[in-house]
Order: sequence, then C-alpha cells, then structure tokens
Amino acid sequence: MEATDATETRRELDKKCVTEGSYHVTEASSQTDPKVQGHGPRLSKVNLYTLLSLWMELFPQKKAVFSNENEVTRRTGLVVVHERRILGLHCSSAELHAGQVAVVKHGPRLTRCDLYFSRKPCSTCLKMIINAGVSRISYWPGDPEISLLASDEASSSADSRLEAELDAAAAEKLKSSSRPYMGVLLQPLAFDMQQYVEETSASCDFQEKMATDLPVVDVGDLFRQQLWQNRDELSRVFLVVDETRHRGLLTKMGLVTFCAEPYFSNLRQHMRDLVRLLASVASSVPRVEDAGYGFYLKGGSSTITSPNVPQDVIRHCIVQAKLLAYRTEDPKVGVGAVIWAEGQLGLCDGTGRLHLVGCGYNAYPVGSEYGEYPQMDDKQGDRQSRKYRYIIHAEQNAITFRSVEIKEEQGTMLFVTKCPCDECVPMIRAAGIRQVYTTDLDSGKKKNDISYLRFDGLQGVQKFIWQRRPQTKSVCEKQSPFTVANGCMKHLRQESSEPLPSKRLCS
Repeated sequence: MEATDATETRRELDKKCVTEGSYHVTEASSQTDPKVQGHGPRLSKVNLYTLLSLWMELFPQKKAVFSNENEVTRRTGLVVVHERRILGLHCSSAELHAGQVAVVKHGPRLTRCDLYFSRKPCSTCLKMIINAGVSRISYWPGDPEISLLASDEASSSADSRLEAELDAAAAEKLKSSSRPYMGVLLQPLAFDMQQYVEETSASCDFQEKMATDLPVVDVGDLFRQQLWQNRDELSRVFLVVDETRHRGLLTKMGLVTFCAEPYFSNLRQHMRDLVRLLASVASSVPRVEDAGYGFYLKGGSSTITSPNVPQDVIRHCIVQAKLLAYRTEDPKVGVGAVIWAEGQLGLCDGTGRLHLVGCGYNAYPVGSEYGEYPQMDDKQGDRQSRKYRYIIHAEQNAITFRSVEIKEEQGTMLFVTKCPCDECVPMIRAAGIRQVYTTDLDSGKKKNDISYLRFDGLQGVQKFIWQRRPQTKSVCEKQSPFTVANGCMKHLRQESSEPLPSKRLCS
C-alpha cells in the first residue's frame, strides 16, 4: 500500500507545475497529441531553455573566471528567447556579467524577449534588462549571481556579506516594482523522461562509434562512470545540498512561497531531475581526456584538429545540440543542430569570439497539427505513409531560424548530432558554413527514403568527425601486446634489430 501511495503521489506531482504566487505554468512537457505514438516523451521549451542556461554557465574558457569558491560573483549562463526562438546563448566574462553581455550584444532587440538565467541576476544587470523592455526574466532557484552562499562563509569579509545582502534587497525591490514577470519557471518532466534520456544517451551515435571501434571494451560501463561523475560535479555547482541552507537562501532571494511544503520538496525534486537529465546528455559525448576520442578532420591527416576551436568547446556545442534533439517531433529519432560563428570582435562574452548564429531540431512545419502527419519510417508501411516528405531537418531549421546572417569571412561552424543527409548537404554549403562537426556512422549509406551519399563528397567545407584521437591506444592495447580487430586477437609482430630471445629464456 505504501509503494502504491508513493507512486500515485509521484504521478500527481508530475501533473502539477511549480508555482510562485499566482503564476502558473501550463505548457505540457510531453507529446501534444495523444495519437502520436512516439518512441519517447518531449522536453518542454521552458526546461530546454533552463538546461541550456545551466550548460552555458559551464562554457569552457581559456582562463578560469570566478573559480574561487569564496568569490562573491558567480559565473552565470543566459539564454535569450524571442517568440520561442533562441536569439543568443551567453555566459559571464571576466569583465561583464551575463545581463550586461546581453545588453551589449542585443541592445534594443531585447524588447519583448524572455531571458533565462542560470542564477538570479544581480541588481546591476536587472535594472538594465528591465529598462530594455524584456517580457520575462526566469532564473534557477539556487545561489544567485552575487553569491549569498559565499557571503556566509567564515572566510568572507564583512564587506562581501553586506554587498550580497544589499544586492539581494535591491534585486527584490526591482522585481516587485518592474513591469516584466520575474521569478522561477520550472516544469515537471514527463513520467518516463529521465529513463528515456539516459537510454538514448547511452546508445547515441557517439557511443555507438566507440562500441564499433572497441568491441571488447564495455562502452556501457564507461558511460555509467561518466554519468555518475557528471552527476556529482553538476550537483555541486547547481544544487544546495543542505535543505535548511537552501530554505534560507530562498528566503533571502524573496522566494518565500517555495519555503513551505509541499512546494519546497516539489521544487527540489524538479531541480534534481533537471540536473540528472543534463548529466545524462553530457555523458553521451565523453570527455576527450577520458575516452581518447575527439573531432578530427575526415579524409585528411588524422592528426589535423580544428585550427580555431578547442576540443572542450566543440564537445560543449555538441551537447547543446543534443539537448535540442529532445524537443524533436520525429517519432523515430531526435536530431539537434547549433550554428556558431567566430567574429573579429565580441570579446565581452564568456564565449570569446564565438557568437550564436542559429539552432534547431527536426520537426514538422511550424503551427501544423503534426499528429496528423504520417509517422512511419522506411521499414513500415508503403511510401505514402512515411514521414520523410514532411519532417524538416535540424540543419534546415537552424539555417531557417538563424538570428544573424552567415558571413563568408567568418568561420561559421555547424554542430549536429547525426550525419547530414543528401537533402541538407547542398544547403550547408550554399549557406556559407565552413566547418561541420558530427558523426559519420551513416555516411555513404542509402536508406530507401533518405540517403547519406553526398556528405563524403562535400567540397569547400571541413568535416570534423567524432573518432579516436591519433596515436591513442585503446584500453585493450594498453593491457595486452595484441591488437584487437573485429573481436579477433591477432599477434602484433614488432620489427626490431635485436634478436628475439630464445624459448629457454622465455620459459
């Protein structure tokens, strides 16, 4: 009976949304039409923007910024959205906060935009973005940008504690007196979303590539190790472990409503679920130093890597695309794409010279009742019942809904979670994209209604493929003087000028 009651309680919580005061969120986080028998649930847009803001806070930078645990100012990620279209992905720099970066980058274009912060912005940023005419400011209910947790440390100075308290009071005053809505905006995940994301992350193209190259290595075990490591690291950054301390933090931030039950437990559960989901997606693309894999030039020297973008930045952008893929309307497979460009200016952002061009995922045309479209793939039904003539690909959506124009003089880069098909390849070249980062598991294949024959012959575009790092030995090769090929053990004959030892010495 207790187990049944717990299950029913959990189901009831999944049907509710986090509320603050009288503000309610009603957007569903699963497929919008019950007739769609998809292979998994969808991620709501609110949670997608929240996860992207958290991930942007961790954007790799050459020089550590705000790395001191006792530092008052915390790094902050930001997603700028206009009419449900992402205009910018930003993070704090050494000189500017995330809100200041948004004002510098977008200026009057912030009017009627929704801003999603990984931390509650400070009063300096709030007064400017409110003045810009934004519609909504949402933030993660953890430690704010001017850290209240750091100010509680014994090593912090009296000035630091006073600064944090004054900023919290000023931010609350701006919140209560301003026109745009400001507060927490989280939604419960679909009932099986967590399990679905973990399973698809463990079996995505990046993991499958490793499993193909290393047939005697338990790739699943490597994924689980990364998953637990990422959960620990992300929990330390975004979650307040001590519940009493978290209640006090929410009180100082003006979120008194969340301190009462059952809202407090509900809020913490939503936060834990999102952090776990982010950890699963991040684990789908292993760290290069741990897995021996990275993105290297296809068809050229295996030692050539991207001339401008470090591997950790490439991985970060691919994870962004992976997050977008969970908004897919394709019942078969989700694909995400992100386009970044390297400009000459713009060092104010924590992303350096990189700026967002556009992003997208595979879906049916905007505003259509996609539940009425054919849902079958090339292994089901006749050709009239298949989806391929109706689905818009992730690369196509990223190019269509780009927020800035693609310039030939800029090194524009496309990060996509699957190999581009023949329908997208000519668009990628014509749009002026100079580099593509992806996998090539489907390259050269024809799958009835969709083919991948043009990707290898794509001219004028550098193709960086997820593959083993040059001169990196696998786990098996480090433990044994045998090479592993297709699951068969073969003796490796080494060339040497020295005579081989006799059998008597070997014994």
